[in-house]
Amino acid sequence: MWFAATGRCVAVIFDDRHGGFDLGVDFAVGSVTLRVRGEVDALTAPALGAVLGELVEQSLDEVFLDLADLRFMDASGLGVIADISGRLITSGRMLTVRSARSTTLRLFEMTRMNEIVRLDRGHVKGAVQDAEPSAGDQPASLKRLPANLGRGLGRVSAQSNNAAIDAALRLVAVLADATVDGADGASVTLERNGRMTTVASSNDTVLRMDDHQYETGEGPCLAAAAQGHRFHSESLAEETRWPAFVPRAMKEGIASILSTPLMTAERSFGALNIYSSSERAFGPDQQDLAALFASQASGILVDAAGQVVEDQMAERIADALLAREVIAQAQGMLMSREHATPYHAAATLYRAARAAETTVRQQATAIVASAHLDNGSQT
Repeated sequence: MWFAATGRCVAVIFDDRHGGFDLGVDFAVGSVTLRVRGEVDALTAPALGAVLGELVEQSLDEVFLDLADLRFMDASGLGVIADISGRLITSGRMLTVRSARSTTLRLFEMTRMNEIVRLDRGHVKGAVQDAEPSAGDQPASLKRLPANLGRGLGRVSAQSNNAAIDAALRLVAVLADATVDGADGASVTLERNGRMTTVASSNDTVLRMDDHQYETGEGPCLAAAAQGHRFHSESLAEETRWPAFVPRAMKEGIASILSTPLMTAERSFGALNIYSSSERAFGPDQQDLAALFASQASGILVDAAGQVVEDQMAERIADALLAREVIAQAQGMLMSREHATPYHAAATLYRAARAAETTVRQQATAIVASAHLDNGSQT
């Protein structure tokens, strides 16, 4: 590969001039910045993922994602960023997002992506952060994102594999709520640990709606997840299929529901649920759009299932914590031995790792081991 390990290298590495999307890389000592321009969607997200994936393999302490020129990002883009963030976390690092517009920052916060990436609010170009977005910044659907995503699942550890998955699914739910005409809320129901649970919701009402179905053991989301096809209740006032659930739903002010299954090639394992306070809110167009969002959510989960199981992730998290501790010890030893600042000690460590063609962790382990040997010989 042409990637530069030292000095400064700036280059455009992906350029789709027809679509107005490109990626650029800026290497500096110990860090790399990937600049994104244009729109990140299902067509361009693979390119973003391929480039980010290559960059995280480099022996660099800091990986920055510059989104100053990002106009739009959908669940495909967020899924890529969540995946890369998880890989960085397991190596004791964290992806830093800088120069993001206010709408992009809000999107990261509302989907809890800020739990697995670092948002650099101090590195904002001009009035990017505070200015109101222009009509071309984001589609109108994103501009009515609800300010409150509800109580959700509580705080999730930044080192949890499910945190990255759920962040992407929250974006699917929020976008479904924001873009499907007639929707007053959306949620994603999944089977986890042998029971159905809500892993993403756009507001508290839909979270309660899902809870009512779990408590009564009936309802469209459970039926869609169990049977693998869409369940659409055009009018709850006329609904007879779920006698225990329907009165609770109507008490919440819900009049119609559309539940679309999440599918693998073999079976269904959850559902995307869209609720409305209006009867007959979801026509053919809305049903097709819901199917598109459900397909996107299914893809996120299928991709995640092919990576690591929970016990493997636990081992990787423990290993990452150990890596952080060893690197911190080595940095402290270099500061003491060379009377160096934290920055210069870190830079020395990274340069040594590159010169030895090894990882920063391996170099840090060697420094700590050498210091212990020296201490032992002196005693």
